[in-house]
Amino acid sequence: MAAPAPLRLVIGEEELLVERAIEQVVAEVRAGDPSAEVRRMRASELTPADLAESLGPSLFAEGRVLVLLAVQEVGKELAGAIVEQSADPAEGIVLVVVHSGGARNKALVDALRKAGAPVTTCNKITRMDERSDFVRAEARRVGGKITGDAIGALLEAVGSDLRELASATSQLVADTGGSVDERAVRRYHRGRAEASGFAVADKVVAGDRAGAIEALRWAQLLGTPSVLVADALADALRTLAKVGSAGRGDPNRLAGTLGMPPWKIRKAQQAVRGWGPEALAEAFAAAAEVNADVKGAAADPDYALERAVLRILAARSRR
Repeated sequence: MAAPAPLRLVIGEEELLVERAIEQVVAEVRAGDPSAEVRRMRASELTPADLAESLGPSLFAEGRVLVLLAVQEVGKELAGAIVEQSADPAEGIVLVVVHSGGARNKALVDALRKAGAPVTTCNKITRMDERSDFVRAEARRVGGKITGDAIGALLEAVGSDLRELASATSQLVADTGGSVDERAVRRYHRGRAEASGFAVADKVVAGDRAGAIEALRWAQLLGTPSVLVADALADALRTLAKVGSAGRGDPNRLAGTLGMPPWKIRKAQQAVRGWGPEALAEAFAAAAEVNADVKGAAADPDYALERAVLRILAARSRR
């Protein structure tokens, strides 16, 4: 087995991915030296002398992984010390340098790249299609697979937190024998899925009055923040407008243009048939108003949400 590279660079703000990158380095080191020590230090709290001591040989030459966190915060002197001392760490020591990926201290990152440090990029996952890709990859990582509809249901049930998505995906793969479909997600996450803002929004844009009111009441009963429901309504309407203006093309082809996963486009294509331009305009006005209401403009956010849901449903019925 080849010895791990003595210098590694991890760049990005997505905490879960950063942690996994660090854990991967530790696993590689401990594959050859199970007793290797791991030290995590916030780089800005070190001096050049502290760094030299941490990278120096130990009395019995034990292996060591030194993780320098948030190096974007260090001053010029320590940045220079990191570049200089990382070039020649003691035998058995692996240095992992973690940078947020911004412009601050970019020269340090460039110098470490130039020195030949292998780089792991951990960019922040913000878009819905990126979260869908993450869930799909996570299912593969733990030895399973998940359908597109199941990904949509899981995002509705769990939300956008990457840790929760990873945990839920892993659990579903384990509980289903490796093949996760929408029914499995609904079964295991029924309460959360029904209480989510996305569930409310889906019922509203589909014109399901009874289902929308029931989903809203469940969401309120179980403590779903009003602002999340309002955001979900606005997102659902924006999706309808984008998909409606794109026409009836193949969802797989439209995915790149619209910046959303095919399953979401397919779902919106079905829903948008029940909407006309004037109905959508009125619905957008209601969504904008309730967004302000739940952020403090209204005395009773729950009542404001119910009024907005009924107003949007009424707009759809008058198309």
